[in-house]
Amino acid sequence: MILFANTITHRLKYICDFIGTEITGESIRITDNVLSFAEHAGPKINYSDERLTQEELWIQPYLLLFEKNIHELQIDCFEIKGYKAFFKTNGDFPFDIFAASFYLLSRYEEYLPHQKDMYERYAYENSLAYKAGFLNKPLVNIWLQEFKALLQAQFPALSTRSSTFNFLPTYDIDEAYSYKHKDWKRSAGAAIKDLLRRDWRRFRLRRKVLNNELADPFDSYEWIDNLHRPYQLKPRYFFLVAEQTGKFDRNILPKEIALQTLIRQHADKYDIGIHPSWQSGDDSLLIQQEKERVEHIIKKKIVASRQHFIRFTLPETFRHLIESGIKKDFSMGYGSINGFRASVASPFYWYDLGTEQATYLLLYPFCYMEANSFFEQKYSSQQALAEMRYFYNEVKKVNGTFITIWHNTFLGTDKRFSGWRDIYARFVNEIHHQGGRKLL
Repeated sequence: MILFANTITHRLKYICDFIGTEITGESIRITDNVLSFAEHAGPKINYSDERLTQEELWIQPYLLLFEKNIHELQIDCFEIKGYKAFFKTNGDFPFDIFAASFYLLSRYEEYLPHQKDMYERYAYENSLAYKAGFLNKPLVNIWLQEFKALLQAQFPALSTRSSTFNFLPTYDIDEAYSYKHKDWKRSAGAAIKDLLRRDWRRFRLRRKVLNNELADPFDSYEWIDNLHRPYQLKPRYFFLVAEQTGKFDRNILPKEIALQTLIRQHADKYDIGIHPSWQSGDDSLLIQQEKERVEHIIKKKIVASRQHFIRFTLPETFRHLIESGIKKDFSMGYGSINGFRASVASPFYWYDLGTEQATYLLLYPFCYMEANSFFEQKYSSQQALAEMRYFYNEVKKVNGTFITIWHNTFLGTDKRFSGWRDIYARFVNEIHHQGGRKLL
């Protein structure tokens, strides 16, 4: 498949790689030679202001892919066939799918001046997806389905790629244990707080756990393994290994044999990655140190990560990850609401708008995290189950990759999260028995 454009830019090449790969498995070849385009015998897309041939699919371009700057854009959304679109232009498709997809995937709006949330992150309320009401839809995938159907209708001989729905469960281990394996000062201080608050239940529970009379409430690792085993799930785990604790970095220290053992046990069975600490957001050198710390423990290279608290700033954080040798990042989602931050349910390479270059950092977008349901959205476990089912079905409709985030804390026996591991087990059982899915 070939695409004609008067000007070939890095932005255009990037989105042609993504769209072409999603539809046919190969990038769309680009030319600025009218004669070569006209003589091409196969499917061809004219991405210019006027029609060139009778056999082409014509898309009149919006200017975005031919610009090199970042500026405020006037975006007017409209509805077609029940879904939202923008960058309306003339041609055989009702809008510029190339520019609109690039806008969402590049996270263009996050480079503009914006309001931060309480954790100094990009607030989802700023986003076009939230304002226009499509945050809960993998809109780019929906557009691609429509575009693919149009291409097939116009070019019946076009060989297209059959995408497969995937379920990828992931887990963040940012507080491995509630009571066990913490230094005596930290444990003693916590016990004194229990007494001062007259929280006798918690004080007694702490004592029984430390005396090995009860399992630690956050120790859910065997339970998760037992859930995976019948369905041959292949999850990913992300471990927080900050060298010192802080307000938001509460894991036991990596010098503890218990944490090292836990990391090794999981690395022997699953793909694992780092969970860059909150502190690393203020000191990028810590990302490299934390990565090397885990590599030393497991004697393997680490290439995957997910930001703790989903704390990242574009483009700085992703540049730091690349500099540290990270090739896959699983942070593309919101840490305050569930939905599709980049409006897509397929992995995609990050485009650095600051340097106008595509990178090799492959982003795996998630759309559901149980902590968002519990802490931010104030859902009950049953409401969370309904929400998880909704996102599962939305991703399955477009044959995307459904990535969930759970924490060991929610899947243990802590009374605060009573019922949550039950609904997770129910969900995993349900999707297994539905069939027609691939579990990653």
